[in-house]
Amino acid sequence: MTRIKIMPWAGLAILSVLWLLADPILNIPAEFGPVRAALLNYTGIIGIAAMSIALVLATRPVLAETWFGGLDKMYRLHKWLGIGGLIFAVLHWIAANAPHWLVDLGLMEPRARGPRPELTYPIAQFFREQRGLAEGLGEWAFYAAVVLIVLALIKRIPYRFFYKTHIWLAVVYLVLVFHAVVLMRFSYWGEAIGPVVGLLLAAGTVSAILLLVKSAGLSRPVTGVVKKVEHHAPNRVLEIDVKLDGRWPGHDAGQFAFLTFDDAEGAHPFTIASAWQNDGLLTFFIKELGDYTSSLPDTLKTGQHVKVEGPFGRFDFSTDKPRQVWIAGGIGITPFIARMQRLAEHAPPGQEIQAPVDLFFSTAAENIADFLPRLQQLADAAGVTLHVLQSPQKGFLRAKNIMAAVANWKDADFWFCGPQGFGKNLHDDLVAAGLSPREFHQEFFQMR
Repeated sequence: MTRIKIMPWAGLAILSVLWLLADPILNIPAEFGPVRAALLNYTGIIGIAAMSIALVLATRPVLAETWFGGLDKMYRLHKWLGIGGLIFAVLHWIAANAPHWLVDLGLMEPRARGPRPELTYPIAQFFREQRGLAEGLGEWAFYAAVVLIVLALIKRIPYRFFYKTHIWLAVVYLVLVFHAVVLMRFSYWGEAIGPVVGLLLAAGTVSAILLLVKSAGLSRPVTGVVKKVEHHAPNRVLEIDVKLDGRWPGHDAGQFAFLTFDDAEGAHPFTIASAWQNDGLLTFFIKELGDYTSSLPDTLKTGQHVKVEGPFGRFDFSTDKPRQVWIAGGIGITPFIARMQRLAEHAPPGQEIQAPVDLFFSTAAENIADFLPRLQQLADAAGVTLHVLQSPQKGFLRAKNIMAAVANWKDADFWFCGPQGFGKNLHDDLVAAGLSPREFHQEFFQMR
């Protein structure tokens, strides 16, 4: 099981245990009022904890990228934490409103309110005085969170609209932090669950502020200028060169960067198709896959300024295996071009430079006559064996084709970049034939 699958369940288990140790639910009568109060606190804690971690991941922390194996994995976890937080927020809302609904339906008598116990702690007294405000703000923040998260999950909504609305979740989160701090059972703060929740809220608050600062244009990403724009119209691919004006830490082959050509549109991720040569020049191949990328050939011009954030990703070709198999689907060839450039630069004349590598390039493009010689020349310089399959003219690439072409394929690790469905089919067939799932590396370019 991968870390992005382990972490949510491990976090849920840890918080649940800490909550059980702090809450008297195991020692109270099984009556509606006390049980409902306990569950109200539990669902609130889990919901705000999931949202806090999701906010932290949204800031793209480098250490987390190393831990999870890439920003693409982090975004998948971010998405599922958002969904999980929403589910628990809905349960929290149901628990909060259940008494009113039951009274309105005549299924429960209104609860008689007795005098409240006196509080000896000034902070507890202050929290009590803020309960009404916290409840009101929390309810409206909940409604806003539901709308914003649902909008984020509807992929038909244009990215530019998603980009502009999703940042408001940071504001909603800050309101929910106030709600959580004021309304969480005060006795929890003296138990282990209190400092843990407090740490999560603090991390989430800092992250939300950083995201808002960045959204307001107050951060300073690396800037650059578009030096070349070449449109390969038959294949619907745009090749651009960006000359960086600021400092760039360098990148490894297989990494990607977020490019912002238009502030109103926001940043989009694109794989870097060139090896780093300390010259400040980055090359990108952009496939026309949606409304925005399809508009770039008409709107992007040389001399245009661009913001560059990165590098990101852990598609780094690291291995302890005696050979590698690379598989590229369409525009997924870009990280392998960068890797071959890097290998060719360090190739001793007439000598093998690394363990054997087979590159399978599967493409549906019909007009690649000019591109293939360049690709073959680069593969030869890097010591890579190139296999090209143009589908559907020559059929679709299957796992059986790879196994037939590569001797001792079980001793290799596999690196795939391309359509997710294509990668899943190859992964499943290779694993069924005996490949360890850990040896199939794939980057997921779904950032929402």
